Amino acid sequence: MTEQSLTAAAAEAGWSAVRLDLAGVRGKSAFMDRCASALALPDWFGRNWDALADSLTDSPALTGGTGGRLLLVTGWQDFARAAPGEWHTAQEIFGEAARQDGALTVALALGPA
Repeated sequence: MTEQSLTAAAAEAGWSAVRLDLAGVRGKSAFMDRCASALALPDWFGRNWDALADSLTDSPALTGGTGGRLLLVTGWQDFARAAPGEWHTAQEIFGEAARQDGALTVALALGPA
């Protein structure tokens, strides 16, 4: 299934869907900037792990659907290679947010971005 077909299927099912493209991201600062942009976070977003954890469950970009919420993470391999510790932390935060908010699904695209 392609990214487009996945997000289209989510929308068809009444889900809100956001793509977080991490292609070219090599560090935490760029990762946080991408998250802020993709998730439509406010300017005062703290760009730290705690702020991201808090924001994932009430992101303006992930509201409006009548069903679940999908965060599709693409191009993450660059970040995982360049900053494995930071990537591990990001995965923990994604997982915890999905566990706490049963409507949130975080999917990692395994193919090219």
